Amino acid sequence: MAITIDEKFDSREATESESPNTELLYVVQGTDDDLLVKSLVAATAPAIYDGLKRDSFTIKTVGGGVWECSVQYVKIESDSQFTFDTGGGTQHISQAIETINRYPAPGEIAPDFQSAIGVNQDQIEGTDITVPVYNFTETHYIDDALVTGAYKATLFFLTGRVNDAGFKGFAKGEVLFLGASGAKRGFEDWEITFRFAASPNVAGLQLGNIAGIDKEGWHYLWVRFADEEDNAAKVLIKKPIAAYVERVYEYGSFAGLGIGT
Repeated sequence: MAITIDEKFDSREATESESPNTELLYVVQGTDDDLLVKSLVAATAPAIYDGLKRDSFTIKTVGGGVWECSVQYVKIESDSQFTFDTGGGTQHISQAIETINRYPAPGEIAPDFQSAIGVNQDQIEGTDITVPVYNFTETHYIDDALVTGAYKATLFFLTGRVNDAGFKGFAKGEVLFLGASGAKRGFEDWEITFRFAASPNVAGLQLGNIAGIDKEGWHYLWVRFADEEDNAAKVLIKKPIAAYVERVYEYGSFAGLGIGT
């Protein structure tokens, strides 16, 4: 007996709305092999119907080598989506931009710690501050043929790297790739969300008497202190004697993400 697939007379039931959908119905006859039925439906039902994309299908046996099949079509989500927040991040600092004033107790002299924060005996406690961090995500719909094993590996290896060139309006070194998550939508494409954090590059920063400090957004800045006597207060103070800018993230080419630069 030949294997056949035919569209049913009550097929193409549709709903028109902001989320339109259509259902195509088929009947397959001449086989008890469910895998063959799935393959036949996938090859017969169009990928696009009336501007909608094929999303999923179901098959159900009714016995005697006969199968009822339903193919669902939904709206094509082709537009990229973008979200952001400027909530900022937290950074622990040991050096203030400026000491506004010093208030000694009666009969005492307030030592000049040259903007070091929370100096007690041999410790500099510092403080946590909010720093500019621009968190943003982009959701893109990428063709199934492009989401290969090599592409997924690229996303993996770029995670935790900073941009080695301008990206989305930010300068080199300002954007950290936090990773991506994705899911396949039906047969046609993948919905992938990319997560980023941006921190501004700075130039000409001054800490105490140390001036002209330049750092990229995701470089780490720390200060070395040394003991020095404050002759007026007659105490040892912690004086900043050097500032260090460290690169703690590798660079990466974000062109490999495939979402433009």
